[in-house]
Amino acid sequence: MSRTLNVIRLQLINKQTFIWVPLIVLAGSVLLSVLIYAMIPVDEPKYGGGGQAPLWVFFAVGLSAMTLTFPFSQAMSITRREFFVGTLITAILGSAFMGVLFLIGGGIEMLTNGYGVNGYVFHLPWLWEAGPLGAFVVYFTLALFFFVVGFTGATIYKSWGPVVITVVGVAVGLVLLGIIYLITRLELWEQVWLGILDLGALGLALWGLVAVAVLAGISFLAFRRAKP
Repeated sequence: MSRTLNVIRLQLINKQTFIWVPLIVLAGSVLLSVLIYAMIPVDEPKYGGGGQAPLWVFFAVGLSAMTLTFPFSQAMSITRREFFVGTLITAILGSAFMGVLFLIGGGIEMLTNGYGVNGYVFHLPWLWEAGPLGAFVVYFTLALFFFVVGFTGATIYKSWGPVVITVVGVAVGLVLLGIIYLITRLELWEQVWLGILDLGALGLALWGLVAVAVLAGISFLAFRRAKP
C-alpha cells in the first residue's frame, strides 16, 4: 500500500496537470459562459455546456499519466500493478475533486440567480433532477470516464504502437456508425430517446461507471505489454 501511495504522490508531483490546468480551464469556461449569457437579451434561464470543458482536460491527463509518468516510475522500480492501481486511485481522487467543484458551482449559481444574469453552467436541471448526490455522481463519472479513455488509448499505444491504436480508433468508429445505422434502419430512435429519459442522468452515469470498469480492465490487460 505504501508503494501505491508513492505512485499517487508521483502523479501529483506535477500539480499543473491534475490541478491547475483543469481549474484554469474551469474558471475560463465559466467566465466566457457568463459573458455570453449577459449578452443574450432574454429573461428566461439560460443554460450552456461550458462546464464540460475541464472534463475534456481529463482525457489529456489520462494520456500524460501513462506516457509521461510511467517511464519514470519504472526507473524507480515500481511494479506495473502498483503503478496502475496508484494511477487509477489518483484519477478517482481527481474526479471526486472535480465533482465537488461542480456542486459548489451549482450552489453559487442558485444563490446568485445564475451570476445575476440567470445563466447556468453547472446547475443544469436534467443533471440535478436526482439531487446534489446524483449530480455529483454524474460529474464524477464523466471526469473519470474521460481519464480512463485517455489512459487506455495511451496504454494501447505504448503496448503495440501507432498502427494498432489507429486501427482500434477506426474500429470503434465503425462500430458506433453501425449502431447508428441499425437504430435508424429499424426506426428505433424514439425508443432510444425514451429509454435515455427513463434512465435519467444518474442512470446513465451508473452505466458509465460500468463502461469505466470495462475500459480499466482492457487497459490493465494491455498494460502488461506496455513499453516504458
